[in-house]
Amino acid sequence: MPRFKPFRGIRPAEGLAERISALPYDVMNRKEAKEMGADPLSFLHISRSEIDLDDSVDPYSPVVYQTARKNLYDMLDEGSLTQDGAPCFYVYREIMDGRVQTGLVGCASIDDYASGHIKKHELTRVEKEIDRINHFDACDAHTEPVFLTYRKSGPVSAVIERVVREADPVYNFTSGDGIQHILWVVSDSENIAALELEFEKIDAFYIADGHHRSASAVKVGTKRRDAARNLTGEEEFNFFLTVLFPDEDLAILPYNRVVKDLAGLSADEFLAKVGKWFDIARADEAYAPRTRHEVGMYLDGQWYVLSCKADRADTGDVVADLDISILQNELLGPILGIEDPRTDKRIDFVGGIRGLSELEKRANSDMRVAFSMYATTIAELLSVADAGKIMPPKSTWFEPKLRSGLFVHSFREE
Repeated sequence: MPRFKPFRGIRPAEGLAERISALPYDVMNRKEAKEMGADPLSFLHISRSEIDLDDSVDPYSPVVYQTARKNLYDMLDEGSLTQDGAPCFYVYREIMDGRVQTGLVGCASIDDYASGHIKKHELTRVEKEIDRINHFDACDAHTEPVFLTYRKSGPVSAVIERVVREADPVYNFTSGDGIQHILWVVSDSENIAALELEFEKIDAFYIADGHHRSASAVKVGTKRRDAARNLTGEEEFNFFLTVLFPDEDLAILPYNRVVKDLAGLSADEFLAKVGKWFDIARADEAYAPRTRHEVGMYLDGQWYVLSCKADRADTGDVVADLDISILQNELLGPILGIEDPRTDKRIDFVGGIRGLSELEKRANSDMRVAFSMYATTIAELLSVADAGKIMPPKSTWFEPKLRSGLFVHSFREE
């Protein structure tokens, strides 16, 4: 069973959580990060520290990671960040449009990642891993958490609800994007022991979001093991920062696609080829799929509904039957020539949070055709991970995102 343990969190001092917290490092470009990091206390000065350097500086230069380290420990020295004196768990609740998701912040084991007790569903890219390896290594800390899920446990939920009911939150604010963030500290030994005991009964954790961060954390820990002597196995680099949410709390939004051209086909030729694999109907307005095996398509100012042909039955393969896979295997690959969506520059991906208007905007400007997808479900994600298989790239978009800067996991033992 995967291990989950408390840690001495580095977190904002009283009254500063809203100013310090920021969106995750990887949902913005450099210009946006600089604009969002206008407040000198913004966590982006740590997670995206290139904003403090001239734009000519390579964002992956060693000076960027050293700047992140300096900013982190300057904030600790100045008291805007503080570290709890003893290991704690933290209950983290997010409320978006009335929907509540409540997770537990703690540390998972790099050994459980290696053994498969923490299950994956995506491949990672080496260059993205190297960035976070260098960042975590320079900071002596995991500066952002991995988003994990697990099949809901009644006893775990009961302990968490007891904490929420009996304790006052240390933070409670609404960020600029309208999402409410609430954090409770679990410092008493009774609740910590109860949570550790109940998590020992859970079969597996699943990475929902943060495959690169988890892979990077494991490689940092392994490197430090190899360089050290007289290890106990309890050194903090053996564990990485996570937030665990029960599966029933989570919602996945679609991850939509836009493509730059029709691979030399006219619109009529393209529609004719698509019609061999899908039933095509015109839509009177922007169309979001209402059921599995349906895709919305926007081309030359017109929305269409693409429905899998009636004789296209599910194969029983948990990956091949995903709508993302069907679109890739029956349209994007054979018709538009996009064989590897991970590397093909003709395709781009648009998170569902941006809405259908963003697809129209892209298809009317730098792209030619857009596809709105039916969202992958949590059940599908767990099934793929349980089968030890890999989803196509950009299969899931989780909202709300975890706010960065509310908790940091230090490797330092003092």
